[in-house]
Amino acid sequence: MKISSPAFKHNGKVPSLYTCEGKNINPPLEFVDIPKEAKSLVLIMDDPDVPHHLRKDGMWDHWILFNISPSIHQIKEDSTPVCNGGKTTWGHTQYGGPCPPDREHRYFFKLYALDTMLKLPTGATKQEIEKAMQDHILAKAELIGLYEKKNP
Repeated sequence: MKISSPAFKHNGKVPSLYTCEGKNINPPLEFVDIPKEAKSLVLIMDDPDVPHHLRKDGMWDHWILFNISPSIHQIKEDSTPVCNGGKTTWGHTQYGGPCPPDREHRYFFKLYALDTMLKLPTGATKQEIEKAMQDHILAKAELIGLYEKKNP
């Protein structure tokens, strides 16, 4: 299974359009080689480079989608497929783009294929989703984008 974006390469720069300095809309994503036995997909976008004085765990959850149909092979720019949204560190269930406070950060787009649908409500946290996914992950793929504010 693979996840990619026509907007940026793996370990490449995320265009500012998709950040707090742009329109703050989600980038387009493409998924290939989803396992045939998958019952749902999970997408988690997070940033592990947050200064520890801002977040003790150093992590910021930007976008969490779960119970995505495995027939979905792309998410178009500025759109969300029919699915459940997880609660981000921003406190809502929508996409929140890169907005690093200090330097270049890494943004991980993690795609999981599961052998089940998650029995969780919209607004579940990343921790709740990750716990529910245990023992159900068929495949995982990752795309990393980099971003540093132009106007800190």
